Amino acid sequence: MGATKTDLFSKKQNDLANMAKAVAHPARIAILGHLLKANACVCGSLVEELGLAQATISQHLKELKNAGLIQGTIEGTSVCYCIDPKVWNEYRQVFASFFAVVAAETNCC
Repeated sequence: MGATKTDLFSKKQNDLANMAKAVAHPARIAILGHLLKANACVCGSLVEELGLAQATISQHLKELKNAGLIQGTIEGTSVCYCIDPKVWNEYRQVFASFFAVVAAETNCC
């Protein structure tokens, strides 16, 4: 969405849309799922786990890191990634709150 159109919506709506955009790709969902399942820092196993090219995974990791969902640490020549629990919980609360409101008000068709 162009920067000139975002002012039509509330900050809360724009924030939720940006959060949704950060997780709106199956590769990012797979990466997050793998990191959650590992429940630890993961170094380099994503290529083997997901079957995607390193460059593709790097691009998705960059998007997830920019969104704050993951954090990375450098260990030697590799970067290790894990879920940022504070941001993860924020996402969970925001989405749960949004879906709870929508579900509670659905009474049509």
